Amino acid sequence: MSRAKTMNQSDRPVIALTGATGFVGQSVLEEAVRAGYHVRALTRREQPANPLLDPHVTWVRGELRDTASLSLLTRGAEAVVHVAGVVNAPDAAGFEAGNVTGTLNLIETAVIKGIARFIHVSSLSAREPQLSAYGASKARAEKLVMASPLEWTIVRPPAIYGPRDKEMFELFRSARWGVVPVPKQGRASMIHVEDLARLLVALVPGGEPVTGRIFEPDDGRTEGWSHEEMARAIGFAVGKRVRVLGLSPRALMMAAKGDNFLRGANAKMTQDRAAYFSHPDWVVGAAGRVPPAIWEPRIATTDGLRATAEWYRAQGWLKE
Repeated sequence: MSRAKTMNQSDRPVIALTGATGFVGQSVLEEAVRAGYHVRALTRREQPANPLLDPHVTWVRGELRDTASLSLLTRGAEAVVHVAGVVNAPDAAGFEAGNVTGTLNLIETAVIKGIARFIHVSSLSAREPQLSAYGASKARAEKLVMASPLEWTIVRPPAIYGPRDKEMFELFRSARWGVVPVPKQGRASMIHVEDLARLLVALVPGGEPVTGRIFEPDDGRTEGWSHEEMARAIGFAVGKRVRVLGLSPRALMMAAKGDNFLRGANAKMTQDRAAYFSHPDWVVGAAGRVPPAIWEPRIATTDGLRATAEWYRAQGWLKE
């Protein structure tokens, strides 16, 4: 179950982390270890050795529907950081099981174990639950967290990018071909995954400024990015002057049907995603700003995009 040296666990406070093997979760895991925590991390499969992290990580085999593994995960923890979630599912039931029932199971386990602190990673899509099954499931999960007796903080990230990301990589790859398809209208906020990870770890101690709050962090760009601006920034990051292909809501739906035909269950652009991508305002709200004394973004998006493109090239994801 674990390769970690448990003798090192006693001198570090313990965080229980879900989603630790995913894009965001891996960055949170690394940041938590750097910040002096021992991490008990949920995983479905055996993890490869990592000499830098292993002394301070205990991997727990299991999943959110398995309450026995959640009991092991939270043992000795002073806080839960819930990153895991379903971002792509064939139907509403898939989102419900992963994002709602899984969150409820974790909340109930934390309550039983007497763990007060609970940091929940949601999504800006929860602001508009009527647009998509994904957004509706994240909104319902938020309600469960807020109704609990836990000392909770909810974080709604905007579009997240950075090394390891397979979702936005599609846009980087398109940019290498000289064309970037984006919604025709609207604006969205951005955040680098490492900045998000720093925030989540910074929230662990809790306290009056952050407990019982919903935060919407971003890169510090007040009005966010127009989709055209973002497409051109990605093109610049990969060294291309790109043509921006603005897609109407109808065109996005047609693209989703085409992606489903070509890639089936592996499709990136689903009809559910097309519905919320078409919404014109995914800019973070001023009311959700994180107090500067707690956290501020460090990575300018133009710099972060260039570094991400370099990572993709180094990994062989982007072909020259």
